[in-house]
Amino acid sequence: MENSYITDQLQKRFSHDILEKDTDGDILTVIVTAPVIHEVIRFLKENENMNFTFLTDLCGIHYPDRGLPLGVVYHLHNLTENVRIRIKTFVTLSNLTVPTVTDLFSAANWMERETYDFYGILFEGHPNLTRILNVEYMDFFPMRKEYPLEDPTRLDKDDRYFGR
Repeated sequence: MENSYITDQLQKRFSHDILEKDTDGDILTVIVTAPVIHEVIRFLKENENMNFTFLTDLCGIHYPDRGLPLGVVYHLHNLTENVRIRIKTFVTLSNLTVPTVTDLFSAANWMERETYDFYGILFEGHPNLTRILNVEYMDFFPMRKEYPLEDPTRLDKDDRYFGR
């Protein structure tokens, strides 16, 4: 199965909702709008010509310098053709909602909970969207890039030893 075939099929069905396609990398990457992510994943899984029946991974990402800073990345695998695809969708900080895919892949349950736990992305329709690794009373999302990597007020650190 060629990348051009996959992108053509997606373009025919979701032309207005495809924001970007990248066929140059090691894996085909398609960026779609958040409201249609469930239908795109369903199409890739249930269409007999696509047959991406295995959800390899689902995770969150944060690019604070973009207009749509938070996103979800889905990796799907067509086992019979040994083809992989990466689907991305992005949301704003004011609207963190993405449709759940737990009805399509039961394995998405914990992956979506982990993404919520670390990034604060809300999966609409998820059966139990609660924290999975962090304590339930935590009031922030630790994987967001909202905090400096180092404490600039530290005096006990000598930058000469760190190549600066």
